[in-house]
Amino acid sequence: QDSHYLYLGVTVLMSNTFNPVSGCELFGRFDMPSLFHHGDIMIGGIFPVSYKEIRSTSTFEREPPGVKFNLQAFRWTQVMIFAIEEINKDPALLPNISLGYRILNSCASPTNALRAALTLASRPEETEFNSSCPPTISAVIAASGSSQSLAVAGTLGPFQVPIVSYFSTCACLSDRAKYPTFFRTIPSDYFQAKALAALVKHFGWQWIGAIQSDNDYGRNGILSFTEEVKKLGVCIAFVGTIARTYSMDKILDVVEMIRRSTVKVILAFVSDGDFYPLMKEVVKQNITGIQWIASEAWITAARPSTPEIYQAFGGALGFVMQKMAMPKLKPFLTNINPYTDPSAAFVKDFWEIMVGCRPVLPEEHRMDKICTGNETLLNSQHAFFDVTQLRVTYNVYKAVYAIAHALHQLIFCKPAGQKPVRPCLNVSEIQPKKVTDHLQRVNFRNEFGDDVFFDENGDPPASYDIINWQLRNGQVQHVTLGHFASAANGDFRLNIQEEKIVWRTGKRVPTSVCSNVCPVGTRKAQIKGKPTCCFDCIPCAADCTPCPQEYWSNERKDECIPKTTEFLRYHEPMGIALTVVSLLGASLSLVTMMVFIHYRETPVIKASNSELSCFLLFSLFLCFLCPLTFMGRPTVWTCMLRHTAFGVTFALCISCVLGKTIVVVTAFKATIPGNKVAGKFGPAQQRIIVCSCTMIQILICVLWLKFKPPFPDMVFRYSNKKIVLECNTGSEAAFYAVLGYIGILAIVCLVLAFLARKLPDNFNEAKFITFSMLIFCAVWITFIPAYISSPGKFTVAVEIFAILSSAFGLLSSIFAPKCYIILVKPEKNTKKHVMGKKMNKK
Repeated sequence: QDSHYLYLGVTVLMSNTFNPVSGCELFGRFDMPSLFHHGDIMIGGIFPVSYKEIRSTSTFEREPPGVKFNLQAFRWTQVMIFAIEEINKDPALLPNISLGYRILNSCASPTNALRAALTLASRPEETEFNSSCPPTISAVIAASGSSQSLAVAGTLGPFQVPIVSYFSTCACLSDRAKYPTFFRTIPSDYFQAKALAALVKHFGWQWIGAIQSDNDYGRNGILSFTEEVKKLGVCIAFVGTIARTYSMDKILDVVEMIRRSTVKVILAFVSDGDFYPLMKEVVKQNITGIQWIASEAWITAARPSTPEIYQAFGGALGFVMQKMAMPKLKPFLTNINPYTDPSAAFVKDFWEIMVGCRPVLPEEHRMDKICTGNETLLNSQHAFFDVTQLRVTYNVYKAVYAIAHALHQLIFCKPAGQKPVRPCLNVSEIQPKKVTDHLQRVNFRNEFGDDVFFDENGDPPASYDIINWQLRNGQVQHVTLGHFASAANGDFRLNIQEEKIVWRTGKRVPTSVCSNVCPVGTRKAQIKGKPTCCFDCIPCAADCTPCPQEYWSNERKDECIPKTTEFLRYHEPMGIALTVVSLLGASLSLVTMMVFIHYRETPVIKASNSELSCFLLFSLFLCFLCPLTFMGRPTVWTCMLRHTAFGVTFALCISCVLGKTIVVVTAFKATIPGNKVAGKFGPAQQRIIVCSCTMIQILICVLWLKFKPPFPDMVFRYSNKKIVLECNTGSEAAFYAVLGYIGILAIVCLVLAFLARKLPDNFNEAKFITFSMLIFCAVWITFIPAYISSPGKFTVAVEIFAILSSAFGLLSSIFAPKCYIILVKPEKNTKKHVMGKKMNKK
């Protein structure tokens, strides 16, 4: 690239500094015909008005093909002239300042594009050396291909000359560090790659081929597309490379690659000039059944849009810029005439194609078919004059106006349309760098309602139409069936009328996969050396992954069946047994309470504090009913109820036992002279002890339910074939806090009862309380390891067993001796026996 800069400097020096005084000698000039019109400000243009046909192996039977004339590119040159003439007539845009142009031919070649750029930067050949210095080129509209634009931008960029492209889409041109003066009126391939990837994702294609041009446009385009589709899990089967200058052998190699491949969808990221030779060969070899995806470079090109090419490429889908109708352009195009300006380049070739004869000018003598001079284009129905669906042509138009608006702001220091208009800068003082700066800030709405502006990378907003090739009345039509647009947040919208698409493979959306989805009972096995989309399906040796977590495969591994759910049910043997025991304990508690109420005036009942005994029996009744909440399918309410009810009822139970223990201790302490403790620990104090100890547990449970309440949960870790339904405690800390508080109460009771076990009395209740607390503590100490190690529903059974065991321990240890005396040995139910005062027998 540095050699290009040196070449430019030498060329400009040789072309512009020759004069007799210095003795500089001009070695030569590039022989490049041009369309030229002088103006106060000059704009350059580079278009591929002609191109070279593919180099084929010569058979020496006919003259090899040579240079072809590009009608589409010639129309681009004319719309540039048309736009400049419009601006020159517009009193609001660059008033009293004329725009001129110099348009050169790039021949669709980076080398010729570079040659054209150097020519634009040097002295025009139309200017004599002894004349005044002509205006320099203030901006250049170039070029059609990305490779050509890279050459032009790399050459003119260091000199701050702004370049506005109308058809170069390579994302590499958005690099402001390398190409600081490059702008374009066509979206970058960065957005087109996203659009193509969105299309592939929309139709579920997983296995596709790719064809790229052997230039920057094709290589960078396929690279961007590959990066996008890899995120979607799409595999690229092959990447074929073609160019219009390739030999037929290379073209045939790519055709054979397509024939051998199993792909049914192929993306062609190529220009129409590069792709056309391959298209003809694909049609010739009758390769059909492929759905083609097109880049914007060829989907609406005129040359391949023929019924012949449609045989293999019909139904192609692709993205193009939005079309625009320019009615005022048609009269301008039909007035093109070689006799108006005989020196105008390219016009004679155009005229020969349009009317079929060669205009003969005074200095020419030709033997070809000569025009009479009466030919006209006014009634021509050629597609060249169709101005209703302009895309690239409209991009050229916008490029000219963008440059004009930038120049207007530079010269008049105000946007176009604002009055009064007075120049703030002399035309002769215009520097290309200032034009570049103002071009970056351009933002206006043209007569067609489009907002024209550039982002920080010189790119316009991305917006595409989705085109489908359809054959109507024997002609290939480019039917618009959708739209793709990028949003400011980086997202995009893809809208497509799928039902109106004509597919090459029929009415159904074509499928393209390397390997079909594995049938049930089999799994994927990656093929070594192949992409991830290619795999074998082998029978499952174990459970296949497709089954959801709640399902299990059957014996044949071809169906997912629901896993069995496990929880402690009422109607299963264990559930029945636990329910019976629970109801039995509750019944015994009620019967015992009734006995105590009936015999409440007897000495045994009075000695054991009837009020606390009834409270204790009621709490035991609730404890026996708690296990019923642990059985059945867990729900949100039962999970919250089972743990909190268990904690509160046992806290109430142990609080009552603690109260009875304190009563026993204080009662016998009162026998000591002067001790008034018993008087201070009456029924009111007993109730306070029970309520306060129970309220602490209630507070713990409320906090538990508020912050991390228990909830129903599905546990899969015990078995692959079943789901255990259980209540997750929500907070292990809260659960063990409830158990720990009950344990603290039980230990306090045990210690107090143990200290009072030898107090004098035939009916010392402290002994029974000590024994009951020993049973209670033993049960719950063994419960913890059993609870942790028990699987599934047995965890619940262990907890129920601990509840029932401890409740039966309290009921039997504290109340069984009393009921035995009341019901079986009523003669011992006396005050003397209770107080231990035996009569001496004589």
